[in-house]
Amino acid sequence: MLLNRGLLARLGLSASAFALSAVVAGAAMAQAQSIVVQGNRSVDSETIRSYFAGGDQAAGVQKLKDTGLFADVRVSRQGGKLVVTVRENDGRINRVAFEGNSKIKSEVLAGELKSKTRGPYSAAAVEADIQRIKEIYRMGGRSDASVTSRLVNLPNGKVDVVFTVNEGDKTGVKTINFSGNQAYSDRKLRDLMETTEMNFMSFLKTSDVYDPDKIAADLERVRRYYLKNGYADFRVVSTDATYDPAQKGYVLTVVVDEGPQYRVGAIRVESRIGGVDGAALQKSVRLSSGEVYDGTLVEKSIEGMSREAARAGYAFNQVRPRGARNTATQTVDLDFIVEDGPRVYVEKIVVRGNARTRDYVIRREFDLTEGDAYNRVLIDKAERRLNNLGYFKKVRITNEPGSAADRVIVNVDVEDQATGSFSISGGYSTTDGLIGEVSVSESNFLGRGQFARLAVTGGTRSRGAEFSFTEPYFLDKRIAAGFDVFHKQTDASRYSYYENWVTGATIRFGLPITEEVTFSPRYSLYQSRIKIPNDPKTGLYNDCTIPVKGYTPGTPGANPIDETHNCLTNGEASLALKEAAGTTLTSLVGYTLSYNGLDNVKSPTSGIYAELRQDIAGVGGDSKFIRTTGDARAYRELFDSVVGIARLQGGHVKAFGNYDLRIVDNFNLGPSLVRGFAPGGIGPRDVSKGINSQGNALGGTKYVGGSLEMQFPIFGMPRDLGLKGAVFADAGTLWGYEGRTDFSAMFSLPCVAPTGPGGKPLNQAGCITVGGDTTKIRSSVGASIIWQSPLGPIRFDFARALSKDKADVTQFFRFSGGTTF
Repeated sequence: MLLNRGLLARLGLSASAFALSAVVAGAAMAQAQSIVVQGNRSVDSETIRSYFAGGDQAAGVQKLKDTGLFADVRVSRQGGKLVVTVRENDGRINRVAFEGNSKIKSEVLAGELKSKTRGPYSAAAVEADIQRIKEIYRMGGRSDASVTSRLVNLPNGKVDVVFTVNEGDKTGVKTINFSGNQAYSDRKLRDLMETTEMNFMSFLKTSDVYDPDKIAADLERVRRYYLKNGYADFRVVSTDATYDPAQKGYVLTVVVDEGPQYRVGAIRVESRIGGVDGAALQKSVRLSSGEVYDGTLVEKSIEGMSREAARAGYAFNQVRPRGARNTATQTVDLDFIVEDGPRVYVEKIVVRGNARTRDYVIRREFDLTEGDAYNRVLIDKAERRLNNLGYFKKVRITNEPGSAADRVIVNVDVEDQATGSFSISGGYSTTDGLIGEVSVSESNFLGRGQFARLAVTGGTRSRGAEFSFTEPYFLDKRIAAGFDVFHKQTDASRYSYYENWVTGATIRFGLPITEEVTFSPRYSLYQSRIKIPNDPKTGLYNDCTIPVKGYTPGTPGANPIDETHNCLTNGEASLALKEAAGTTLTSLVGYTLSYNGLDNVKSPTSGIYAELRQDIAGVGGDSKFIRTTGDARAYRELFDSVVGIARLQGGHVKAFGNYDLRIVDNFNLGPSLVRGFAPGGIGPRDVSKGINSQGNALGGTKYVGGSLEMQFPIFGMPRDLGLKGAVFADAGTLWGYEGRTDFSAMFSLPCVAPTGPGGKPLNQAGCITVGGDTTKIRSSVGASIIWQSPLGPIRFDFARALSKDKADVTQFFRFSGGTTF
């Protein structure tokens, strides 16, 4: 007995706890027994009681409704008991089906609904799904779409839910109006937006669909454009989108406040970090005093200074810009304050919403990773990079607190979009005739961010195939690596008196030095086979070497040889061209050093693009030469929507070793240098007596050229039509033929041809006479119509030569273009 009392004394606390637990358990059991469940058929009563075990009746009712299993849940008191009356949904869904939808696929709609195949049926969920389908169609530009639902009862309590959609007509943006803008016209601001107005081309486009998210992004582009051009106080005051049933479209009204245009005043960099010299950071500032204030250059300056401070060992630095506006002088004094920020680390980078694109494709666009110091500048840069990839409809990066005060979680929300394309292209040019192309391309191949393209071309005078592949992050570095495999066959024409087969491959790399400068080395190996045709049906270019019976003068059945009828006057190819006939293997290494400071790659209005290209042939193969070319273009907006373009170009090719440059190694230029001249119409030509009226282009080893052009919108034409006009002036020259002129030993012909009456040559001699090999500047002026059509770019050039050499060949009209349909 003493033992039991001692044990109880030592375990007194535990005994009390045990007793309390027993009381609680008993109370819970009593409470459970006091809950009466009514109306349930398939859901167990104990499961329903468990939702009310905590005593919170309102929470229990809501949780039961949230399960989707019940159409109605009610509670009441009967005496000391709680009565839970439920009405279960009619059954489970066998399948969800759609009728009448052609613009949006059924699987896309099904993925957005609460009602799911093999899930519980809920009348409330179906009603919500109807509204969701309408919203999807509204975002797709069809606000008049109507949706109804019906049930198909099946055995075992199952049902089919069928949504019937009447898609209606497209309800896009009918009008975009701006108010408060003085510096730039409505047309200019609309040109900055991807959203366009509805017009007679609406059946071909989707850019006129009303999408609030897209319009918000468009207005951000407008804001950044104003900031880039000095309007530091610019703001969008209001945006109103009103649906007009009469016009069956939205009227979008945007009110803006431009404020004055500012220039940069004083610039100061202040470092509050002991180990970082503010003067050393000054070189990272991308603006200078006196120039127009540019908000994008402020961002790049902050990024550059932040990087320099991080290299100095201060990973947590913060660069804060501070602008002091002087409205009297309309200048902004810029102060950049560099200081040590809070020590916050990136705990995790969470990627969400990428159904197709691999996580690593998104993560590699960040210049930081888990465990690194958090840097807002680098986060913003990653967001811009992801948006520029073109893989996503939208990208949004947000932060949330991590597991500790010095930890932050970076959330990356994306939405994939289609990145593949299949196109059938066709066109015509005065050089190549009719051209057609079928191509398949994918810019996010297998979700890995790789680019792949296969194209097959065919036409009047050319045909071929090409396959290209690019890996933008080679060896997990920001290095683009890729290859091209190609084959092309070109027939003879009045611009080139030979047939050419080229088959080969190129391996290439792209190494970014800065955001604007890229170094791109490459290696190419290709084989070319040149053949001089000899067919009266195509123009006969080689019958001095291989006479054609009954056609070549002097052969049986043909005219006798005289000064009018001989093998030279019917389109004979030059001896220099015949020398190049046969098969040649070319192996070359080269590089391109490029600078891209354009505001828009596809349709630039400001900035500079320049590149230097150099190729060295002779790493094996038959050819041995060094070829160097340069091309620079500057764009500037002269007036509202009027863009001026200045271009300079030049090139030089030089043989080395014992190699003699062939005619096909030279530069053969025409309208690409000076418009108003035929292809191969500028520079050295074989003008040997009697060869033909135009002679054969020989090409040159040196060229220079310049061009001034002004492009402008055509009055009264909608922007979507893509029509622009242009006027231009070109000047340039091609010279320096270094090939053979004496082929007497090669072809066993004397340099002086036998002559007929009047001393005219009757047959081809072993030497050629070169004309047009002069540094004389050729020039022209002209006008163009440029059509960025929905089916591809097309250009019409009308040019008149102002100065030329007597051996040159001019061309007043040139038409080139392509289509994608």
